[in-house]
Amino acid sequence: MSRSLGKTPILVGAAQVTQRWSGTGTPDHPLALMVKAGRAALSDSGSTRLASAIDWIAVVNILTWSYADAPGSLARELGLTPTRGTYTTIGGNSPQYLVHRAAEALAEGRARAVLLAGAESGDALTQARKLGRRFDEWPARTEASAIEGDARIGISPIEQAYDLFLPSSMYPLIETAIRASTGLAPDAHRRHLGRLFARFAAVARGHPHAWFREAHSADRIAQAAADNRYVGYPYTKLMNAMMSVDQAAALVLTTVEEATKLGIDPSRWVYPMGGADLNDVWHVMERPSLHRSPAIQQASRSALARAGMRVSEITAFDLYSCFPAAVELALDAMEIEADDPRDLTITGGLPYFGGPGNNYSMHAIATAVDRIRHDRDARVLISALGWYATKHSIGVYGGSRPPSRWSAPDDAVDQTMIDASAVAPPIERAAGDARIAAFVIRHGRDGGPVDGTALVRTQDGARALATIDAPANELDAMEREEIVGRLCRLHHDAGSGLNRLRLS
Repeated sequence: MSRSLGKTPILVGAAQVTQRWSGTGTPDHPLALMVKAGRAALSDSGSTRLASAIDWIAVVNILTWSYADAPGSLARELGLTPTRGTYTTIGGNSPQYLVHRAAEALAEGRARAVLLAGAESGDALTQARKLGRRFDEWPARTEASAIEGDARIGISPIEQAYDLFLPSSMYPLIETAIRASTGLAPDAHRRHLGRLFARFAAVARGHPHAWFREAHSADRIAQAAADNRYVGYPYTKLMNAMMSVDQAAALVLTTVEEATKLGIDPSRWVYPMGGADLNDVWHVMERPSLHRSPAIQQASRSALARAGMRVSEITAFDLYSCFPAAVELALDAMEIEADDPRDLTITGGLPYFGGPGNNYSMHAIATAVDRIRHDRDARVLISALGWYATKHSIGVYGGSRPPSRWSAPDDAVDQTMIDASAVAPPIERAAGDARIAAFVIRHGRDGGPVDGTALVRTQDGARALATIDAPANELDAMEREEIVGRLCRLHHDAGSGLNRLRLS
């Protein structure tokens, strides 16, 4: 075996854990869930010696609890002695990004074996608040002592001023821009979203670790109802990621050379065949187009090229699905039709499988490992993203060795071109006539519309954000017709410091 082939990175262990706390006793906190997943992933390799080879542990940023040194604590609990520990920044792209970094380290001989892990205990904490419970048995919540990666916040001050911090507000705004670009009327678009996500719910029904295992119909998903209210129009509750879940996943990577020494059966090997990491223009309102993702387009092309494949050769996808817009951006970027017969998800997606914070895509990768082990001809493409379709990571997996030596994603030239495409940020003070380019209408827990925010284009071509100045009945009417493209009148409210608009 040549040295270069021997350093080929492979996945040899994968595991997932789903905890359903009944309200009695004490549920596992995220680190405890990671210990279970990590132990199971090591065992999944079939080697009793793999643990001694782990020299790097990386943990995905945990939203529901925090530890001073999550990688170090995980190592101690598992009895491992790594020389390196990594804890990531916030971002749902992190699991796939870590696979790329691990594969790079393995291919270059800087690591023998790597353990990746992540977990959340969102459901347990949600239940505890409702029950008035405290988990005194859990370790004290302590801020992480070290975080690696791009720690920039995903939102600009002006976007935050218009209450767009929550993804449930930002993604619907992107969605209305996508809708307008397709020319679909609101009702037809609503039905389209229902059909798209019904495919995801059907997959979740068959996944043993899915949080919800009910195959919702397209009509059920698309139709607003008392138990499926709009959160941020045009998204019903069943189109939003389900964050309150208790789930963990872990992966173990090593090299062909090391796996051979450890006696790991080649039938357990799954190859990371290609990958790429790119960001779209960092702030959403400065992107040249809200309905397209140059980063997904170029990252998918690069990942596929490194894998020696075309998108037509992929047998299944797992497209990040925190909201429909994330899926639609990927479909458009990869030139895949929404009714493509191939699986668009292999887990069921974040609204149905579950969205455990930043770690969802580790579950997708673990599921891909299982699928490829059962079908060596399977080729799976996974897209992962962070913030508001901002940070993107694309990975391709298969059952055979890639055509060339693993190379570290080096997409600096592409990133520079994307960054250079940014347009001027929205102006802070705007008045006069403008046209609506995108909007979101937020709903309360009773299901009724509360307020709205719009991105508009002024007569001189500038962008501005504005609060929609309308009572509930008018907001409700705006959801029944296409107002993107409609003329509106702006004025700047000195008291709030915000622009406000009325439809003309």
